[in-house]
Amino acid sequence: MFSAYIIATILTAAANIYAAIVDFRRPRWVLDNMTKWGGSHSWLFTLGVLKAVGALGLLVGIDVPLIGLAAAVGLVLFFIGAIAVVRRVRWYSHLPWPAAYLLLGVGSLVLWLAVS
Repeated sequence: MFSAYIIATILTAAANIYAAIVDFRRPRWVLDNMTKWGGSHSWLFTLGVLKAVGALGLLVGIDVPLIGLAAAVGLVLFFIGAIAVVRRVRWYSHLPWPAAYLLLGVGSLVLWLAVS
């Protein structure tokens, strides 16, 4: 079970590091999505930092379990919020993206609970 936890945690961290890098690079499609969702482009840096901190917290959490727990819970809450935003603007074709990140976060959290 511990091996599954490590694999899920590394995958979740990698996905969130990628998402943070995309936010920091600010490609046109991300800016267009932010506009469609009613968000300010200035939020991208903060959103990227939250994703990066969550990812790093998961990795640190392998050695310091409570940090891993906090990071997993934070990422789960973050992506629940992302899903709420997508639903609010009724852009349902975009639900798979935050849902996939949410499932990764939930997987890391559930496996953390299983090995603790």
